[in-house]
Formats: sequence, structure tokens, C-alpha cells
Amino acid sequence: MNITRTPFEGLLLIEPRCFQDERGFFLETFQSERYREAGMPDQFVQDNQSRSAKGVLRGMHFQVKRPQAQIVTVMRGRVFDVAVDLRLASPTFGQWFGVELRDTGPRQMYMTPGFAHGFCVLSDWADLHYKVGRLYDPHDEGGLRWDDPDVGIQWPIKVPQVTPRDAAFPRIRDLSQAQLPHHPPIDMPERLTC
Repeated sequence: MNITRTPFEGLLLIEPRCFQDERGFFLETFQSERYREAGMPDQFVQDNQSRSAKGVLRGMHFQVKRPQAQIVTVMRGRVFDVAVDLRLASPTFGQWFGVELRDTGPRQMYMTPGFAHGFCVLSDWADLHYKVGRLYDPHDEGGLRWDDPDVGIQWPIKVPQVTPRDAAFPRIRDLSQAQLPHHPPIDMPERLTC
């Protein structure tokens, strides 16, 4: 697999090795030793899957006291996947990174704890698989407004379908330190190719 660093410490793009022929394809979406050696030291404890229709925007979500590392994989369709750095000590605090993820030419996004995550669906339907490093706790949810002008995410759709809950999330300027993800400093190794 190939690992690409982004401008954000702790945010990686992963291209798993894919074996493809006229019958279809095979790939490993996760292998603990290989991913750990590539700079993802987290122990993943829960897998989630979501299905969303074209134009749906989900985000920007995070856990506050028990932030989760995530590996996001598109199992079907295409999405524009976004991470916003909410780590106070980070030089990229309040900045965003977005990339198209799809079921062809497989690519994953890894986020260390401390990022808000969201996506919008570009295909008719999209199935996303999330591997997370901590158990989900509905009482520990946090959120950032998807269209916060201070963050300035450039979504590729103009009028997304957003839930009332997601639309009511605060702007980054209105989040207190206690409302941001609590996390330890992340030390990423230099070796990033397997």
C-alpha cells in the first residue's frame, strides 16, 4: 500500500494494494501490523457503516472527551470527504482538508484523534465504512457547522441535504476549549510506505 502525507500531521491518505482482473478485485481494507508500521498506531475497536443518497452532507462530527481515530473507506459510490483540525496546539488548527474517495481506485483517509469529520455524496448512493479507535458514545458527541465561514470548506455541491442537528452545530469561534476534542500530542513516524 502507498501512504501519502497531507499538510496536516496525523492525516494520511492510504492507497491499499488492489488485485484486479476481469472478475472484479480483491484488497485488504485493514491489516493491523501493516497499518501500524505505516504510522497508524491506534487500536481499532469498532466498525460502522453508513448509506447516504446523492446530495446528502453529514458532518462535521467528532467525540469530545474520547476522540476517535478513524479510517474511512468508500465501499460503494463517491464522496467528498473532509477533515477539520480541532487540535488546539496544532499549527493547522481550524483548517480543513478534503479529498474525493470512491469505490474505484480505492483510497482511504486516516484521521488521528482530534479532527472533525464530514462528507457529501457525489454519486446516486454511497456506502461508507468507518473503522474507529474508540467506542461511540452518544453523550460525547460534538459538532462543527458544515458551512462555517471561518473554516471555509469548499464543498462541491451548492445545496446539500443536511439534518437539523448538523445545521445547528456551532461555528468554530463559538466552541470553548472544553467543547473541542481532548487528545494527547501525536508523534508520527517518518516511514510511510509499505
